[in-house]
Amino acid sequence: MAVNYSDLDLAPLIDHALLNPAATPEQVEKCCGEADRFNFATVCVYPVYVKQATELLRGKKPKVCTVIGFPTGATTPAAKLYEAQEAVENGATELDVVIHLGGLKAGKTNEVYREIAQICEATGQTVKAILETALLTDAQKRLAAEICMDAGVQFLKTSTGWNGGATVTDIRLLKKVTQGQIGIKAAGGIRTLEQAFELVQAGATRLGTSRGPDLLRQRDTLEKEDGE
Repeated sequence: MAVNYSDLDLAPLIDHALLNPAATPEQVEKCCGEADRFNFATVCVYPVYVKQATELLRGKKPKVCTVIGFPTGATTPAAKLYEAQEAVENGATELDVVIHLGGLKAGKTNEVYREIAQICEATGQTVKAILETALLTDAQKRLAAEICMDAGVQFLKTSTGWNGGATVTDIRLLKKVTQGQIGIKAAGGIRTLEQAFELVQAGATRLGTSRGPDLLRQRDTLEKEDGE
């Protein structure tokens, strides 16, 4: 049975990511232009480009998202908090924060909780906790999800994309844990329309990818072929 991809309003789900360490201001400008043109949810850029993205998207629909403690999550709580607060001062309204993975694995759950809760409370913005699911057992994924929910995050995000990407299995696990209370962001390795569709069907409410325009082109091509 053929899948009708036109049933999925994909653009509003996409965080249009530009997280290449060598990204230039010109690429940020291009990324913001694409986000505006396609009505993506956000652009997701490094903190150094938050101010530029905010200026480019002022009065536009897409919001500005940035990453905190990226990609390892192994900076100190004070450093993450400062980075998050500075990003908000520069215009970011969504923060994708890598949790302290080593702390989680070592059983330091109170420390993991405090770090995320402090960022949520101090910034008052949308926080997405990056769990880096490829490095965790299922039990650790559930524990991380519960800690971050208790800390006040608005989304759980699967991955940075540096250690593996989003899987349908992980999205289903997170959906079971969250029970629809908060959002789920699938990120890492989303390259095809079929992948995007399967992740959304499994429970993802946001997609982090640098290939948003390409996904929409894939959809348009399929619709055109179906109409011929």
